[in-house]
Amino acid sequence: MSKVFRAWDVDEVWLFPASVQDFVPPGHIAHLIRETVREGLDLRAILSQYDEERGYPPYHPGMMTALLLYAYSQGIYSSRRIDRACHERVDFMAVTGLSYPDFRTISEFRKRHLGALSGLFVQVLGLCRKAGLVKFGHVALDGTKIKANASKHKAMSYGRMRGAEEKLAAEVAGWMKKAAAQDAAEDRQHGGDRRGDELPDWVANKERRLAKIREAKAALEAEAQAAAGQGAGEDSEVAAKRGRKGQPPSGVPEDNAQRNFTDPESRIMKTKDGFIQGYNAQAAVDAEHQIIVSCDLTNQGTDSAQLLPLIDQIKANTEVLPKQVSADAGYASDANLKGLEEREIDGFVAAGRPKHGTAAPAAGKAKEGSRLAAMAQKIAGQGYDSPYRLRKQTVEPVFGQIKQARGFRQFLLRGLDKVKQEWVLVCTAHNLLKLTAFG
Repeated sequence: MSKVFRAWDVDEVWLFPASVQDFVPPGHIAHLIRETVREGLDLRAILSQYDEERGYPPYHPGMMTALLLYAYSQGIYSSRRIDRACHERVDFMAVTGLSYPDFRTISEFRKRHLGALSGLFVQVLGLCRKAGLVKFGHVALDGTKIKANASKHKAMSYGRMRGAEEKLAAEVAGWMKKAAAQDAAEDRQHGGDRRGDELPDWVANKERRLAKIREAKAALEAEAQAAAGQGAGEDSEVAAKRGRKGQPPSGVPEDNAQRNFTDPESRIMKTKDGFIQGYNAQAAVDAEHQIIVSCDLTNQGTDSAQLLPLIDQIKANTEVLPKQVSADAGYASDANLKGLEEREIDGFVAAGRPKHGTAAPAAGKAKEGSRLAAMAQKIAGQGYDSPYRLRKQTVEPVFGQIKQARGFRQFLLRGLDKVKQEWVLVCTAHNLLKLTAFG
């Protein structure tokens, strides 16, 4: 007697149509995120932009919003990969209700509504608070460097720009003269049927590169003049903290100052794995369930100037300030510690890097009697019982979940404002995942 198998008939026609509720099991995250968007979020900022009655009906903005948030929660960010998932993955079909927007539609929707989509962060954070996932007992801050949508090899230093500008200008001038002579010779040979001012393609490419170099050079000079007008600023404070005397800006860019031709607002930044062309993404995370309570992004490599704005954003988002705040030595400055005191927040900000095998960070070069020295003594005095130990287990795992588990290691968009909003969208998806897991 042969073994009996279950039927496998791929040509069988279903008598009843399938339901998207049956594509994935009840309680699946696809259902939860879809229903959160449908029932829990106010999408009027997006819906209000559709006031034209004419034209073919577009995909429902609620479905497109749920699709993007679900895709980000699954570590899928490319519009082409989202398009493919809508055709191949039943969990995506459960979100879209068997709609199949193509990658152009997905990309244009994201671009058109990027500001409104990033505005959903506060609403999702509110849902997390209602679910009891945020306590504001302890909030940890940190920053992480993320690659820009640009290659670091497409950047040029100010010193190289000056040399390249002179060389290219002379080269283009020589080509202009050569082109004019060539046109005259061709006129004599073939007649005057050409205007005589056309340039060969090989000239135009060099001219465009020369224009880009001049544009980038002018931007660096403008930044240097603006810095000179503002005085020493944050860079001098950081230099002084490291034991070097800060020099006032001269108004002229340093020769090693760089600007990228692909994304001019991104910067070369140092990471533990080397240098990248990128941005500095910031997050403040509540210790209760690793919910991001405020987030921002900057193109400055240092973190110090971001502490107080992140805390003030928590207040703006929730009308509440945390009781305790911890941050690493990158945020240590007298101004930041004073700001924490003024906001009546119990701060734990490292004054220096921790020594191997010790619980507390070192005092660095903090002057005796200063706020930094007092902070170093405060953290060291509590040892392993210090709330400072919560920092590493609160904020750093969040960056690990975003960059490693969900694979977000490079921005898709370019320009500081767009990249900021893209980072907020990533943080919104993170909070939605926490909400569906614990809410």
